[in-house]
Amino acid sequence: MLTIGQLAAYAGVTTRAVRHYHQIGLLPEPERDASGYRRYGAKAVVALIKIRTLANAGVPLSQIGQMLEADASTFAEAVRRIDSHLRDEIERLETSRRQVAQLAAGDSLALPPEVVFYLDRLREIGVSERMVEAERDGWILVVARWPDRVREFMPGKLAQLDDPQLVRLYEVLSELVESDEGDDDPRLREAADIMAAMAEQAYAAGEINLGEMAHDDLSFDLLDALAVESDPRAQRMLDLMRERGWAGWTRLERLAEPPDS
Repeated sequence: MLTIGQLAAYAGVTTRAVRHYHQIGLLPEPERDASGYRRYGAKAVVALIKIRTLANAGVPLSQIGQMLEADASTFAEAVRRIDSHLRDEIERLETSRRQVAQLAAGDSLALPPEVVFYLDRLREIGVSERMVEAERDGWILVVARWPDRVREFMPGKLAQLDDPQLVRLYEVLSELVESDEGDDDPRLREAADIMAAMAEQAYAAGEINLGEMAHDDLSFDLLDALAVESDPRAQRMLDLMRERGWAGWTRLERLAEPPDS
């Protein structure tokens, strides 16, 4: 006959666990003997080992009592349900592990490889890390809204990096985001001049056509708002672009005919 401590040690649990199983009715608590002690026999050891095994397998304590009393077929069905639940839980945890692993992956956290490659190319041409981070956040919005269109965008975006005007634009913007100058920074005007010139060229070539995407006001409003929230001077850029006949930031709209040459 065993004391509660001996019972717990034999079954590989704590005495606190044994007392808890008593309280919830999983394990019968024996009466005290003439010496005032509770003594446990072999059946209590077997029952406790079964309880421990089921609990370690993830079976809720509320179900263990029913399983201990079930016949073979009922027990097997309960095990099947538990196994199915555990498989689902394992899949969920594996997904969580992959997401956690991505947290250390920087740009690839919420972006496909094509966009990550583009961001790396920006770094290669000398774009500042703060500017790359701003681009990355913009692409997160784009990918979330148009996940199936990203592959269409990227060849053109990569080709634009061979344009000296765009390289200069990124150079100016990189200098701007790293500076503390206000709205009177002359580089704002230079950036607006470059953007307006590139917009005029694209307009003349018939390249400013976003198709059905152009009607997605919310997405483009968010992209413009992101720029302003990242750097309040972006609002000044929007104003400067309007002075040059263009509205918007990521969805350029012509406000007037280009000036006569």
